[in-house]
Amino acid sequence: MSRLFLPSPESVYASRCCILPTRRRSTHKTAAISSTGGFLKKSIICAALFAAIAGAHAQPLVERGSYLVNAVMACDGCHTPREKGALVMAKRFAGGSQVWDTPSYTVRGTNITPDPKSGIGKWTPAEIRRSLIEGVRPTGVQMAQQMPFPFYKILTARDLDAVVAYMLTLAPIDNAVPPPLYKAAMRIDLVPGATRPYTEEELRDPVKRGFYLATIAHCMECHARRPDGTQDYKTWWGKGGYVFTGPWGSAVTSNITSHPKAGIGAWSDAEIRRSLTHGVSRDGRPFKPPMARQEFYSRMTDADLDALVAWIRTLPPLE
Repeated sequence: MSRLFLPSPESVYASRCCILPTRRRSTHKTAAISSTGGFLKKSIICAALFAAIAGAHAQPLVERGSYLVNAVMACDGCHTPREKGALVMAKRFAGGSQVWDTPSYTVRGTNITPDPKSGIGKWTPAEIRRSLIEGVRPTGVQMAQQMPFPFYKILTARDLDAVVAYMLTLAPIDNAVPPPLYKAAMRIDLVPGATRPYTEEELRDPVKRGFYLATIAHCMECHARRPDGTQDYKTWWGKGGYVFTGPWGSAVTSNITSHPKAGIGAWSDAEIRRSLTHGVSRDGRPFKPPMARQEFYSRMTDADLDALVAWIRTLPPLE
């Protein structure tokens, strides 16, 4: 799979404040974690989180928003068109080519560039915020849950502002996308523990921060989906089993609970991290879409990856 091209600070996006963070590895931290006990490991993770939080506060809003959109939320997956399976970066965020046709709705990823005709150029910042956390258009029309707004309700106030600030810097692209067709009243499945904005203080806890990141990455949109396609956040939390189909063929959603056989309880922390940043299973088998997101997750900071792994370890075993 070709690697997603994300513009460097020297590119044209830099002039629009689209600055993408580069990953910095700390071999000293990795060695310390691997050679010490659980207490020291947690202490190192906490120290890294304090540094990450301080860094996040120091980041300009646009830079923070760029990190969230491009490394965690993976918005390209729906909102950037594809040709032969590859993202067309010349039309980035101008509307996806994939169609979701269900008994309740038929939708495509919309054009979220600031184009005034075919995008969201006429939306106010408040209207963009509302669409992200409530799934409501400026017209008052409720969006389908294909737009994962229930997962974005957890965004801190600053992170929500950062995402909006970044979106407003995108290059406007005139690309009309067929409007959504709603065939029934839209159902809203709230995510347990994520129905309100998190506070900055809560993000200091490694497990809570991991849950926060997994939520805005909408991991359980797939991993808590039953084989019949229904979301089950109570008894199917991380169990997987739903089969996705597309041009790549079919892919069964993995069980990411702590079960040692059915899940990933026997995986090491390094193997879990590798699956996220390299898009491969424990045995080296490459992931298929929609889990092949290493283009995004490989840009996450070490502290955020550590937090994500810490949270995954807390998932109860399900078989």
